[in-house]
This record gives sequence, C-alpha cells and structure tokens, in this order.
Amino acid sequence: MRWRLKTPLQGHAQLLDWLQAAGDIHLIVVEATGGYEAPLVACLATHAMAVAVVNPRQVRDFAKATGVLAKTDAVDARVLARFASAIGPRQHTPKPAELAELEAMLNRRRQLVEMITAETHRRRIVTNAAIIRQIAKHLRWLQAQLDQADDDLNGMIQKSSMMRHKLDLLTSVPGVGRVTAVALLAQLPELGVLSERQLSALVGVCPFSRDSGTLRGRRMIWGGRARLRAALYRAALVAARHNPVLREFYQRLVAAGKAKKVALVACMHKLLRSLNSMIKKDQCWAPTLSSSSL
Repeated sequence: MRWRLKTPLQGHAQLLDWLQAAGDIHLIVVEATGGYEAPLVACLATHAMAVAVVNPRQVRDFAKATGVLAKTDAVDARVLARFASAIGPRQHTPKPAELAELEAMLNRRRQLVEMITAETHRRRIVTNAAIIRQIAKHLRWLQAQLDQADDDLNGMIQKSSMMRHKLDLLTSVPGVGRVTAVALLAQLPELGVLSERQLSALVGVCPFSRDSGTLRGRRMIWGGRARLRAALYRAALVAARHNPVLREFYQRLVAAGKAKKVALVACMHKLLRSLNSMIKKDQCWAPTLSSSSL
C-alpha cells in the first residue's frame, strides 16, 4: 500500500502508529536527503525500530537496472521497497549524542570557513566603497562566529576525557592538525575498531579495479565519506612535507614515476592505516610505529 504523510511532526506520529499497528516490520529503509531524513531516523531509532539509510544514487541505479525509468513519489516508494528486499541494506547505527553534537558543530565551522572564503574573494573584485565596507563588516562578524565555534568545539572536547585522549593521540602525528583530528573523531567513530581494509573502503581511499578481459584500467578511489576524505587529503598534503615517514614514502613514489596526486592518495591511505593502528594500540605517533603501520 502507498501512504502519503503530512507535515514532518504529524507525519512521524502517524507513521509510528501505523508501524506499531502493522507489527512484524523487520527493517525500515529511507533515502539520505542531505539531512532532512535525520529527524525521522532519530524518531524511529528512539522507538527501537530497525532503520537503514541508503544512498539515493544506488537506489536510482537499481531502478534503471530493473527497467524503471520513470520517477515519481509512488514509483520511488515501490523501487525503494524492492531495493530493500533485494539488497538487504545494513541497519543504521545512531551515533552517540556527544558525537552527533560534535559533528554538527564541525559542520557549522566548515560552513563559516566557506562563507569567509567567499566574502574574501568578493572583496578582491569589488570597487564600490559602500559594498567594501559591508563586506568588511560581514567578515568581522563571520570571524567572530568562527572564533565562537572553535571555543564551543574546544569546550565540548574538554568535557570528555575519552575525546581529549583520542585527540591527543591523533594530533601527535606530524601533519594532523586539531581540525582534522576533530573531524576524525566526529565523522569516523569506527577508527580503531574496523580493519584497515574496511576503514579504507568506508572513507573512500581504497582504489577499485576497472578491468575487462585483457584490459587493465586505471584504479580509482570512489564513494566513501567525501568530507572526511577531503580533511584526510589536506592532512596528507601537509604530512607529505613535514612527516618524516610519509615524506620519504611520498618522494619514493614520485621518484618511481607515480603521479603526484596518486602518491598523495597513497599517503592518505597509509596515514589512515597509521591512525587506525595508533587508536587500537592506544599509542602516540612515533617514527617506528608509523613505519610498521606504513
């Protein structure tokens, strides 16, 4: 059956009533919609209902593979149900409240940095004096908000002895700054828990084969957590210059003929392995530990 819900809050209550009345519901599958799905997922998880959040691109590819080219709400609902039955997506595990709050603060900090960058670029090309003053005033306000966001992040970390300890471990690596370490804490709670291969695939730094018959295509990284991968890329960029182990590793790859970007992706992969090993062993960075991990 198809059923259209009303406004979010009313719809959540209606959906819960329907699900509880229906009984024998093994898994509820929803598409990720840029955060709009979060209140519903949280509501279902609070009521101990199994829910999976899936990538809409995968669902759309599944629809095309089964010959469904039309796209309406009713069609999407049917495709999503067939996708869930055929694929059996993994149940969503809610983040602990403090990690969810940390990630929200980190996302807000990222937004502020992006706005400061955009306004700074605008100021360089504007010639009108009144607009220049407006931009300067806005930049001062944004910088104050960024300083407050940093204070909030630091305050939250200081409240948790576990997060403080992990932050100290992560920032002991040359090239891994405080912002990158906070991103790892908030967006990669699996660090130190999963295997190296699982973690690499999760972040999106594991190269996938593109072979067909005798053709050997270029290996490419794909998928994963894009924002976290971007933070890891910046860390690898710094580490390739200032971390003695990764610098030697990067230079060796370039000397062997690897493209610089390929060498940097390899550094990301190796850096992630090292960080995973450090959290597992509860050890700060040391050249010997890093060399064994790399």
